[in-house]
Amino acid sequence: MKRVITGAVLGMACLFLFSCANNKKDAQGKVLNIYVWNDEFPSRFNDFYKSKLPEDVKVNFVQTPNQNNAYQDKLDEALLAQASASADDKIDIFLVEADYALKYVDTPYTLDVVRDIGLKESELANQFKYTQDIMRDSNGKLKGVSWQACPAGVVYRRSYAKAVLGTDDPAEVQEAISTWDKFDAVAAKMKAAGYYMVSGYDDDFRVFSDNVTSPWVKGNQIVVDPQINRWIEQTKEYTDKGYNNKTSLWSAEWSNGMMENGGVFCYFGPAWFVDFSMPHDAGSAFGDWAFVKGPQGFSWGGTWICAAAGTDNVDLVRDIMYTLTCDKDTMVRIAMEASDFANNEPAMREVANSNYKNDFLGGQNHMAFFIDSAASIDKSAISKYDQGMTEKIQSAMKDYFDGKVDLDTAWENFYTAVLELYPNLKR
Repeated sequence: MKRVITGAVLGMACLFLFSCANNKKDAQGKVLNIYVWNDEFPSRFNDFYKSKLPEDVKVNFVQTPNQNNAYQDKLDEALLAQASASADDKIDIFLVEADYALKYVDTPYTLDVVRDIGLKESELANQFKYTQDIMRDSNGKLKGVSWQACPAGVVYRRSYAKAVLGTDDPAEVQEAISTWDKFDAVAAKMKAAGYYMVSGYDDDFRVFSDNVTSPWVKGNQIVVDPQINRWIEQTKEYTDKGYNNKTSLWSAEWSNGMMENGGVFCYFGPAWFVDFSMPHDAGSAFGDWAFVKGPQGFSWGGTWICAAAGTDNVDLVRDIMYTLTCDKDTMVRIAMEASDFANNEPAMREVANSNYKNDFLGGQNHMAFFIDSAASIDKSAISKYDQGMTEKIQSAMKDYFDGKVDLDTAWENFYTAVLELYPNLKR
């Protein structure tokens, strides 16, 4: 039987974890175990913190892919064994995404970054509010911090815009796709010119899913927001009309659309998408891209640093959290060197008003238009089921988009898959 974090096992672990959360050790450990699902945090750690690391401390990144819940399963197993693990094997830090952050926030497995770790409210004050709202438990305790905020937009090909719209200027392109009706009209023009508007089925899923007004689950009832149905309708239309290339997110075919002769006009994503998900090597369309808001504001993702109850590296964890998420100078460096939109409003205003230029984006300073969006992000409709729901709805609807099943069958397949993953829910 798969061992996951549930209410039943929480009770067994609470006494140990409560003790660890309230009794900092004077002697700091010599091994720092950090649980991650990809190279994003290790790269930020190595580029912007590693030089501060004490020479006698070994960092051990335990990496497990996110797909099919593998990372959470591995993390859950380790957290459940935290009480009996040796000092050098205990988790010190683990990373979470917005899609499942709530699963860990309201548990004793995560330490309060103010009371337990020692960050000051004044040090945290310049972070964008939504990044903290996501990580507050039912008692208002802050259980994680992030170096990034993730307002998102449309990344488009400058050369295709010039060919079809007569301009690659971000202000003019934004006007051309500022509503979904206008976006659809441009999609028809791109098709006529031999280009795909988007690569595949999932490119704008996050635009719609981030604008839902109700969470996926209320009580234990599955709820499908109208925005999800809007995504299904649009994607089916784009597929039937040949406006997309029938690819799936993260696949090789999807990424190939970003290459020099990829033929795809635009992708949807936040700042991390440009640096972390788009090819920058030989054969890519480096320099032929630009960023705009697009037809509907949204945000996508984000990674939070959590301190695990039981860590024997509290002081080091505090310094990592402070340096990577609070220190303005580091935040400016992250933005200018890694193209990430950092979680510090004064730092981002400084970058927005500087001579910063992103070579990948044809010299654009794309940070400026993100600031107001970041301040207005509302994550009140998130739930701990978001990752599973997202994966299952995309998978089930792919067969519908491909014409393998009708819409009713696709929905039945979605509910079957979701109820297998979350047997406590009902349709």
